[in-house]
Amino acid sequence: MHVRKCNECGQPLPENFEPPAVEPWTTGIFGCAEDTESCWTGLFCPCVLFGRNIESLRDDTPWTTPCICHAICVEGGVALAVATAFVHGIEPKTTFLIYEGLLFAWWMCGIYTGLSRQSLQKKYHLKNSPCDPCMVHCCMHWCALCQEHREMKGRLSDDFVMPMTVVNPPPVQEMTANNENQDSSPPPSGTSTNLEMQAL
Repeated sequence: MHVRKCNECGQPLPENFEPPAVEPWTTGIFGCAEDTESCWTGLFCPCVLFGRNIESLRDDTPWTTPCICHAICVEGGVALAVATAFVHGIEPKTTFLIYEGLLFAWWMCGIYTGLSRQSLQKKYHLKNSPCDPCMVHCCMHWCALCQEHREMKGRLSDDFVMPMTVVNPPPVQEMTANNENQDSSPPPSGTSTNLEMQAL
């Protein structure tokens, strides 16, 4: 007998299990103007926006750790290339160092931040849009960071306005004696008393 298993955890799945549908992103990759706060943060401090995205995605990770990693790997490579060009000038001997710094930043940007985008897509069952997560970050890094922030912000705010089921308690019941003589006298023989017990 063939048993279907989950691709993520390997647990057996019921026969009638249907995987969740792949959903589109709520905003497009070029929808940066829809949220000006994330747009400005992503433009001037992409490491901070990346850290906030990771913090929203994983509860156990503070935003500072991924922010520092992003600053060292991505902004560090760009800063290395700019510093090399500034100190040594752009000449044939230093262009190799400049390209090496930029290539390092581009490669780290695609791998490191693309993996976080992939985690976001798995969590919310989002499709690859417009292409593979690593390629999105390699080609449109700032736009991708802003799109991920808008997606999580919209989904987290949706959780707060979800309709809730309100359960009203039953009305208060009081026990009253209709006839006090019946309560104090034992029941006549041949009749049974129905007692009902409820757990508190």
